[in-house]
Amino acid sequence: MSQQAFSFSRQTWKRLKKNKGALFGLVVIAVAVFVTIFGYFVAPDGSPNADLQTVEIQAKKPGYSQLFLKIPDIKNTRVNWFSQLISGKPDDYRYLPISSYAIRNDTLQVNKYVDEDTSVIQYYSIEQLTNRQPGRSISQHIITKTYLFGTDKFGRDILSRLMIGTRVSLAVGLIAVIISLTLGIILGALAGYYRGRIDEIIMWLVNVTWSIPTLLLVFAITMALGKGFWQIFIAVGLTMWVSVARLIRGQVMALKELEYVQAARALGLSDGRIILRHILPNILGPVLVIAASNFATAIIIEAGLSFLGIGVQPPQPSWGLMIKENYNFIITHNPMLAMIPGFAIMLLVLAFNMLGNGLRDAVDVRSYD
Repeated sequence: MSQQAFSFSRQTWKRLKKNKGALFGLVVIAVAVFVTIFGYFVAPDGSPNADLQTVEIQAKKPGYSQLFLKIPDIKNTRVNWFSQLISGKPDDYRYLPISSYAIRNDTLQVNKYVDEDTSVIQYYSIEQLTNRQPGRSISQHIITKTYLFGTDKFGRDILSRLMIGTRVSLAVGLIAVIISLTLGIILGALAGYYRGRIDEIIMWLVNVTWSIPTLLLVFAITMALGKGFWQIFIAVGLTMWVSVARLIRGQVMALKELEYVQAARALGLSDGRIILRHILPNILGPVLVIAASNFATAIIIEAGLSFLGIGVQPPQPSWGLMIKENYNFIITHNPMLAMIPGFAIMLLVLAFNMLGNGLRDAVDVRSYD
């Protein structure tokens, strides 16, 4: 049995590699997973929630560059590697946007940037900026930041927010898929295997759940559980199990009549062992396909809920929340601020759909050579 499973997996991977669309989706998902795990190390703004605000440079277009003076922050906090991986690291400096600067003896004169037409002259002690280290050059405290995707209405780096927000989209997809698969497989397998009264009760529950619009059901669950990070995972997961249950029920009904299942029954094997060891492993292909589809659906639902204000709450970044914060700029001077997270949602959803289509073709044993 294990040798057959290994051969099936190898054949599936061989066929999947021939599908360019599926490989594209797999690469996009792999990049998203990498950014999800190491986002705080690779993002330009590695502060918690990428929430470093500079209101003077709010709503700047992609590619905008600004000169900054790095001022040591007395609230210097040290965090270990794991804490930085999970929640980021507060910056050791305060960044002051400036238009120009000049050194006057032991004093640094800067023109603080207020807007394109306004600046304010300020003075800083060079000794304090360099922490009284004579060998340290003041030039190390003058940097230029380039915002590849621009800044939002609070002056935060959109690229950093986009990268950190990836973990919300993937996390909600993962948790929602786990919840939907767990409920769907258990209830679908019971309904398809035992039929009769059990099947009627489970299918009644499926039909009732399916008759409620998904968005309204998510609203109700979210309102019952409250707004927040984990609540949105549970709410989305509890709305997607019905499609899994119907699929599993049909697959189990077809497989339980096959000869090898009848032989297992004749040998006296328990129903639980037959379902777990002999039926479910043979419907793994359709399960993978619907899991990829549900992953994409969960990302869209989460983005929609965050846009409506009942999903992830600020300052935690979420792609839907980023669209909500910047959608006013669509009809003004800078539509890209809202369109960039929209493109990110579209790309990731497309990747999961293309991977799901590739898996559907790869696990179709009827098309094997």
